[in-house]
Amino acid sequence: MLKNTTSILLIYTGGTIGMIKDYQSDSLVPFNFNKLEKQVPELGQLDCKIDSVSFDNPIDSSNMNVAYWVKISELIESNYQSYDGFVVLHGSDTMSYTASALSFMLENLSKPVIFTGSQLPIGDLRTDAKENLITAIQIASLRKKEVSVVREVCLYFEYKLYRANRTTKINAEHFQAFSSLNYPALAESGVHLKVYEENLIKINARKKLKVHKKMDSNVAILKLFPGITAKIFRSVLNAKNLKALIIETYGAGNAPTENWLISELKYAKSKGIHVVNVTQCSGGSVIMGQYKTSQHLKKLGIIDGKNITTEAAITKLMYLLGNDVSSKLFKTVFETSLRGEMN
Repeated sequence: MLKNTTSILLIYTGGTIGMIKDYQSDSLVPFNFNKLEKQVPELGQLDCKIDSVSFDNPIDSSNMNVAYWVKISELIESNYQSYDGFVVLHGSDTMSYTASALSFMLENLSKPVIFTGSQLPIGDLRTDAKENLITAIQIASLRKKEVSVVREVCLYFEYKLYRANRTTKINAEHFQAFSSLNYPALAESGVHLKVYEENLIKINARKKLKVHKKMDSNVAILKLFPGITAKIFRSVLNAKNLKALIIETYGAGNAPTENWLISELKYAKSKGIHVVNVTQCSGGSVIMGQYKTSQHLKKLGIIDGKNITTEAAITKLMYLLGNDVSSKLFKTVFETSLRGEMN
């Protein structure tokens, strides 16, 4: 192994990608990551050193929570000086939430953290796991003038690398499970691996990594729908210790103009609850005031989610609340792009 070979740490949290079939029980079980090259011998052709660490008890991503986010961030923090990049293997169902959260938790990141997973187990004949894993590692090991090419939290799936906090899972069956409708891909894998460096985040490499481990999960999401009532809205606002609420509105941030909604939003503000307007459309942006049906939200001082995803919005709220951002500054800070999560 060459002295200057790039070193990559694989972090396995759980999920389909790390599963093989146990023919005795006819069920899927996690395989031993110390024997990774036995499952994926192609990794031996990559010009990088690969180590791996696994959760003691790998989890289904449906069970992912803030404590596990902290655990992933601590694994990266404790190994940060020893490796050139990190690949996090994660179940696809909540991958966009975890990857978005890590983008906020890892301030001043100057190395790649690439999330990936798969729709089929790594031992399956038609698996997408091998390509996702191999290319994610290859991207994490890319360097130019001894500096990592990618220096942000990303998500790689089915030939495309995305900024993590711009992604949403859009399909439970197709290999192309994720999309980033409001920001272009950072790289594409085909016959050649194309990196679109103009789309990568620009960082100040002189700043030291700062890991934020305090996330406040006293937040909620409420999707508007025709027929929603004041009682439903009030029941959410009265949830114990609620500090922030995302309302998923229609189109460009539109909502009913009925008096009850205005009253409930005023009630929320009186309780000190931060309310964020995010569109329930997969693509596009909130533009408060463009239509009459959003002018009342603008007048009330509702936070403008712009074109942020719901996944990034909820994790950004947890991050800001965990960092005790003052009520006076909260709206301004949320509406400011911190990790490239919104335009």
